[in-house]
Amino acid sequence: MLQLLLLLSLAQPPDSLRFVNINWKETILKPGLVWRETRVDTLFNARQNLNVLVFNNKPRRLRMAFGSGGDSLKKTSWFGQQHGAVAAINGTFFDVKNGGSVDLIRINGQTLDTTRLDKSRARAEHRQAAIVIRRNRMKIVFGGTAPRWDQKLRARNLMVTGPLLLLDGNPHTLLKNPFNDNRHPRTCACVTADKRVIWLTADGRHANAAGLSLPELRQVMQWLGCRDAINLDGGGSTTMWLAGQGENGVVNYPSDGKNWLRTVERPVSNVLLVK
Repeated sequence: MLQLLLLLSLAQPPDSLRFVNINWKETILKPGLVWRETRVDTLFNARQNLNVLVFNNKPRRLRMAFGSGGDSLKKTSWFGQQHGAVAAINGTFFDVKNGGSVDLIRINGQTLDTTRLDKSRARAEHRQAAIVIRRNRMKIVFGGTAPRWDQKLRARNLMVTGPLLLLDGNPHTLLKNPFNDNRHPRTCACVTADKRVIWLTADGRHANAAGLSLPELRQVMQWLGCRDAINLDGGGSTTMWLAGQGENGVVNYPSDGKNWLRTVERPVSNVLLVK
């Protein structure tokens, strides 16, 4: 019996081959803006539900931006509609009780939130890297544990987040801890080697989608051709909104909706936008 199970396991195609053969449903939202979605029965030995938005880095007819609610928490769909956007995903980590980002956000030169460090002044993994938008081009930068590195950046549009997953095509070392190693819904942004931007949501905490650990998310982003990739806030915050799609524009299944619904959004503090 043991030999039979071993043979059966060896006969299963590896996850990389499964991923290459995924059947994506593709929708062109605007010239140069493509939405791909898929539901996979077996990836990392679990069901997965993925949504991907792809567009050129420094797009001609589109503009990337950050949105912040300050101390207010709003749904990702609200941000998208309020800014007249064509797409939005949830952004970085925030104070669920009191509102406001816990990581630095700067929009058009105005610092709206600063990075909140603990009493030891140590920087958690999600405070060691950032997304910068400069001249309508997205870049991922790594500052590590250096003091005030984020405040010293001259970028007018900046969002600190993390953990960093890939940099210059190389996997970034991730700490061993439950947040990284357990499967959760995830939101991710990357820049590919061929100068495209990819935004991804992976649903989770449901029988239809297990979610991803950060090592698994990093692997998925590598398979998608990412050179630099960074994790954003996930869990119940994970949301992708696309103007004109579905009932309310939300195309994934936020995990706060326990019954596999697209209409139950968690209010968030900030987002990434395509206008």
